[in-house]
Amino acid sequence: MDSTEFRQRGREMVDYIAEYMESVGERRVTPDVEPGYLRDLIPKKAPNDGEGWADIMSDVETKIMPGVTHWQHPRFHAYFPSGNSFPSILGDMLSDGIGAIGFSWAASPACTELETIVLDWLGQMIGLPADFLSFTENSKGGGVMQSSASECVLVCLLAARAQKIKELKALHPFVEEGVLLSKLIAYCSKEAHSCVEKAAMIAFTKLRILDPDADLSLRGATLAQAMEEDRAMGLVPFFVSATLGTTSCVSFDNLAEIGPIAKEAGTWLHVDAAYAGNAMICPEFQYLMKGIEHAMSFNCNPNKWLLTNFDCSTMWVRDRFKLTQAMVVDPLYLQHSHSDKAIDYRHWGIPLSRRFRALKLWFVIRNFGVAGLQNYIREHCRLAKCFEALVKEDDRFEVSNIVRV
Repeated sequence: MDSTEFRQRGREMVDYIAEYMESVGERRVTPDVEPGYLRDLIPKKAPNDGEGWADIMSDVETKIMPGVTHWQHPRFHAYFPSGNSFPSILGDMLSDGIGAIGFSWAASPACTELETIVLDWLGQMIGLPADFLSFTENSKGGGVMQSSASECVLVCLLAARAQKIKELKALHPFVEEGVLLSKLIAYCSKEAHSCVEKAAMIAFTKLRILDPDADLSLRGATLAQAMEEDRAMGLVPFFVSATLGTTSCVSFDNLAEIGPIAKEAGTWLHVDAAYAGNAMICPEFQYLMKGIEHAMSFNCNPNKWLLTNFDCSTMWVRDRFKLTQAMVVDPLYLQHSHSDKAIDYRHWGIPLSRRFRALKLWFVIRNFGVAGLQNYIREHCRLAKCFEALVKEDDRFEVSNIVRV
């Protein structure tokens, strides 16, 4: 395919995507297929010679689309929302066309700098404390885009683990790190996302899963009691994951209670607001973040509820140096002359290679504006209250939790 054909096929693809999004409601939400359906439809070996684009696109409609679950369908209500919009799609198109791998400032300065700026934009919109932002005077904090909330939780838990082992090693210099690691214990609610449990498994740390209250909120007293019991067993609390907007019923852990307890215990408090964090761009919902000043890190996913397509998981830390100390591997071939005054996001997460994700979020925020995104969130919350009223009128159903957003 040369540039002339690419222009033609690109226009056709835009038309195909636009038509798909306009007519997706006419399709079946979930596919009527069995595991292995595609194996019999596609050759067992790759073609030796290239095939025509028209044939490839014909197979998309006849072979691929029958097996697609249509997450953008108006009647799709499974799992969690999957955000999308035309500005976001265009942002990914441009990112893919540029093809930059922005793992460091030197690898592509605009990739790094736009990400830093847009994360400060979004952090201000959400109402995060100033020390979570990169450009606050004397700030050690900042934001970064990860592939998922699971990655956000994992890297924060790893940073917390590294910090706690460093503290314990200073107190007990002759004790092996493996022994110190065996003493560490993290905490979350039963309503927390399963990624917290997976993160603890990967990090080889203990995790205590706590019961929430009647409103499915983790309370401070529950956390304090668990920590007291674990200390008596010789364990060392090091990490607490609180949730704003749980997967099962959008419940909110009590940060105002949990925060001071986590801080007094010397633990890293992470706030997972993957879904509901997006609603905080509306000032009337920011009361749900009361206690955020105690957190060390925070994440939310614009790809869930802010018109940005996957992947786009945003994360902020109060002290980026505590994060990067756990992640730095710095071979000579990746170093550059500006590393002392520029952010290198390769030190902020697991992968080295990073896509130019910031473009699509920048496009979305600029094209819709803060007011447009706020109106989008408010309309969804209005519809949620309407649905709640309908459920309450029908004796066959019950509302399982408080509808806050």
